Amino acid sequence: MEAPSRGTRRRMIKRALWQGLVAGTAGAVVMTLAEKAEQAVTGRPDSHVPARVLLRLTGRPERPGKQPLPVNWAMHFGQAALLGVVRSVMAQAGLRGPLASAKFAVVRLTNDQILENATGVGAPPTTWPRGELAVDLLHKTVYAFVTGAVADALAARDGAGPGQRHAAVRPGRHADVGPLPRGDV
Repeated sequence: MEAPSRGTRRRMIKRALWQGLVAGTAGAVVMTLAEKAEQAVTGRPDSHVPARVLLRLTGRPERPGKQPLPVNWAMHFGQAALLGVVRSVMAQAGLRGPLASAKFAVVRLTNDQILENATGVGAPPTTWPRGELAVDLLHKTVYAFVTGAVADALAARDGAGPGQRHAAVRPGRHADVGPLPRGDV
């Protein structure tokens, strides 16, 4: 099988950019709604970690206690939208479905930990209380699977990804996308 042409790769990246921003934002909205529902039940307060990370990354001063809501949301939704592009690239390449979303959940968690630990805002998850860790894992998993579902649906409109087309022509593998259109292999 031939590699995708330069033009095909460019179109794929352009699609992945806008589709990823949409998918990541959708994932952030659903994650935020899930967080608010969980907070209503558990009484857990809002986290201001996203704002603290963004303020430290930009060299702006932090306030004691609560941080400005626009700064918190800028980091919360901005980071989610940008990471959605990674999941969209996965979907465009043919890495789709629940397994791809599970892999992406690890990317999302890793991104958080790098930023939080590098800025000194957070601590390694192994040091967290188990309940706090479980809540964070749950919400980031919700984000990853919603982002994945949207990215996969948008990418599916564009047809099979290069990886899926490769699998379709290799003995012993399956395309994982159903029948391929004529001339797509």
